[in-house]
Amino acid sequence: MSKSARARLVHWSTPTVSLVFGVVYLVAAWASGRPWLGVAMLAVMLAFGGGVLLAARRSETVRGLLDRRDERIVGIDLRAAAASGLAIILAVIGGAVVELARGHSGAPYTWLAAIGGVVYLAAVVVQRARS
Repeated sequence: MSKSARARLVHWSTPTVSLVFGVVYLVAAWASGRPWLGVAMLAVMLAFGGGVLLAARRSETVRGLLDRRDERIVGIDLRAAAASGLAIILAVIGGAVVELARGHSGAPYTWLAAIGGVVYLAAVVVQRARS
């Protein structure tokens, strides 16, 4: 695959994933008897995907996030993903503590925390083995 073809593929991956998940949300909501919720969720995902494409025309940062060629922007993306992951981990642990304090099992927060912990440990092992 040529560099330009790969760049186009990577550029369109975020809008394509937005469309695919919008359709998944639509089907899931429709199956649960809430078709208008599904339509709204599809609309939000389409607006996000379209917004990303429009923003990429004017923003070097968004364009860099889509084509992944600028190491500086890839580093910014990596640190932003780590920060959002940390926020989610803290929210999941907080949810588990609240549920346990209420006398419940802590689920689904305990399962999410366990998955996060296992994936983190696996990633550390894989990255350590590569270096």
